[in-house]
Amino acid sequence: MHLRTNAPELCRQWFEEIEPVGVAGGVLRLRAHSNIHRDYLQRQCNEPFNDAARTVSQMLITVQFLGPDDQVSAAPSTLTTFDPPASERIDRPSGGVNGRTPTTGRNGPVERAARVAAEQAARSTAEAAHSAVEPRAVGAGLNGTPRPSLPLALNPDYTFEHFVVGPSNRLAHAAAMAVSANPGRAYNPYFVHGSVGLGKTHLLQAVCLKILQTNPTARIYYTSCEGFITQFMEAVQAGEMSAFRHTFRDVDVLVIDDVHFLAKRDRTQEEFFHTFNSLYQAQKQIILSSDAPPEEIPDLEERLVSRFKWGLVSHVGPPCYETRVAILKNKARMRGFELPDDAACHIAARIDSNIRELEGAIVKVQVMASVEKRPIDLEMAISALGPDPGAVSAGRQVQIQTIIDVVTAYFGVKVTDLQSKRRHRSVAIPRQVCMFLCRRYTRYSLEEIGGYFGGRDHTTVMHAVKTIDARMETDQEFARTVRLLDEQVRIPSIT
Repeated sequence: MHLRTNAPELCRQWFEEIEPVGVAGGVLRLRAHSNIHRDYLQRQCNEPFNDAARTVSQMLITVQFLGPDDQVSAAPSTLTTFDPPASERIDRPSGGVNGRTPTTGRNGPVERAARVAAEQAARSTAEAAHSAVEPRAVGAGLNGTPRPSLPLALNPDYTFEHFVVGPSNRLAHAAAMAVSANPGRAYNPYFVHGSVGLGKTHLLQAVCLKILQTNPTARIYYTSCEGFITQFMEAVQAGEMSAFRHTFRDVDVLVIDDVHFLAKRDRTQEEFFHTFNSLYQAQKQIILSSDAPPEEIPDLEERLVSRFKWGLVSHVGPPCYETRVAILKNKARMRGFELPDDAACHIAARIDSNIRELEGAIVKVQVMASVEKRPIDLEMAISALGPDPGAVSAGRQVQIQTIIDVVTAYFGVKVTDLQSKRRHRSVAIPRQVCMFLCRRYTRYSLEEIGGYFGGRDHTTVMHAVKTIDARMETDQEFARTVRLLDEQVRIPSIT
């Protein structure tokens, strides 16, 4: 209860699966049901769990997280195991976290064990406690088999079960499932591309987690392109290319996030080319993500482009309205609460392009509910997101036609020019300004806005918005022009 009250944004439903092991020397040991969960707790949850244990027990104790195979050996006098009474025991159904109801009150694993810690902490010393833990070697598989460490840690939230499938990501999801079931043979390489915050990293990590679940000793190396580049440069400077190649080539699965950062790096591209060939010829799985398809990555060698397209290239697009609602409800459920339908619908209508923004909205609503100590409802969702930028004075809704009329009159262009394929500067700039203002003042999706301007896709609209934003920061005269048009759109002249 302490964690849900004081750190609601941190809590996950699977926290209820954590098992108290015992108390020794002022150390409260908690066992996670997988090494991935243990590593996540160690990275993200040390301080909040320590605070919860100390607050509930009123003792200066420390929490230590264990994996399922981490051994604890201590004499009975130095280690007190924890067996909760029947009234507080949690029955764990075989269905896992999806079939669980979060524990409330003071019966959470940290709170229960902390109360016992208050009674037992004085019986042993800190030295004995620390020497009692015998964890497996870092980077070892579940059976103790060494495998490369993961420079980018896996997030236990990023599983296939938690990935919401919709029209914009169905192909990418199906391909990822096939790769995880038959790595190295289904689709190799597997290349997924799309804009930021649309679920590419989720898919990559879901594949890793599924492969490790099926084959715990699988050697997986998951890193960012920046990590690959950095390690390559350091290996060259230190004369340790042999170790570098061993790290990236002696694996079963190589996963590189944001591979588009290879652009303009000739030496790194050369090394990646040989790494790719080595893995491919050995039938080892290669998984890549990028913000653009291979042929649109600037300054990427043609031989790499062709190899990236050997397997399957899939696109992840912005989620539709129905998918956004499903994502919101799924994210809320993962955090241990239910999001009402009307609140989910309101948030989905306000945020239409980025899953990370949807998750941020969930966090805001959850924190607000914790602070105000009342149930989440539509009113709270409206308050958490703030005023709607699409709403203007006197409740008037701006229409796309109004924006087009204002912009065409100012720049002296025709509507047919804006809808044509012409890319001349005299037409491209007014078109981009129209898209920028439509995005700001209407609730139309990116695809719908693009449809008004010659059937352009959502990426063109996103590019237009970014271009106008960037130019307004560097060109004051242009910024004044956009602000003038902005004012005319919001407060049209009376004739």
